[in-house]
Amino acid sequence: MTTLFISDLHLDPVRPHILARFGEFLRDEAAHADALYILGDLFEYWVGDDDPQPAAAVVAEGLSSLSATGVPVFFLRGNRDFLLRDAFAARCGMRILPDPCVIDLYGQPVLLMHGDALCTDDVAYQAFRQQSREPAWQDAMLAQPLPVRIALAQQMRAKSIEHQRKVMPDAAATAAGKEDITDVSAAAVEETCTRYGIATLIHGHTHRPAIHRLDVGGEPRRRIVLGDWYEQGSVLRADADGFSLASL
Repeated sequence: MTTLFISDLHLDPVRPHILARFGEFLRDEAAHADALYILGDLFEYWVGDDDPQPAAAVVAEGLSSLSATGVPVFFLRGNRDFLLRDAFAARCGMRILPDPCVIDLYGQPVLLMHGDALCTDDVAYQAFRQQSREPAWQDAMLAQPLPVRIALAQQMRAKSIEHQRKVMPDAAATAAGKEDITDVSAAAVEETCTRYGIATLIHGHTHRPAIHRLDVGGEPRRRIVLGDWYEQGSVLRADADGFSLASL
């Protein structure tokens, strides 16, 4: 059996082919897995569990059907869907995990993160991240009428793309709304691995799928980065024999 890890699907009605591919993945490969972990940015944006966007209904139906077969589904909030709360998680039959968190994976401790907290060189983003994770800020945001929240989310997306153009001027965002995201800080990765005392870290966010071999404090470490689903449909398969990172 295999445990599956995915992230950064950025599901949105404007990209129906990705939503359809996700449905196929849930019905086919995920249905035979030990567990499914979604490490954030399942949606392009999330303004509250009361948002009636069509993609949410499709996702909830697919994940609840998977969960009903006995496959546990776990979710870490990302930088696009950090307002996703227990009501929608219950609709999906999935459990929300803290970011970061350590899991037992076939007898080995593994650290899971969305990955944005590792991008410490982007000081402006880290300041916003800290503010937007405060319960008071989130409560104030969710208290706004739904149309206001949607407008604010669209403004944040536009500002995020513009911000990335400034910090990465040689990698402009595309017209499709994709972003060239600041990569993780090596120092942040080393500090995180040391603090948690783990040999394997899995995260998404940067859209740079790879398995990195590291030496931290004289100890071998492994950082596995999941890719996005804009084009590559990245999935990490893990079993008792190791890891395989692939594109669907």
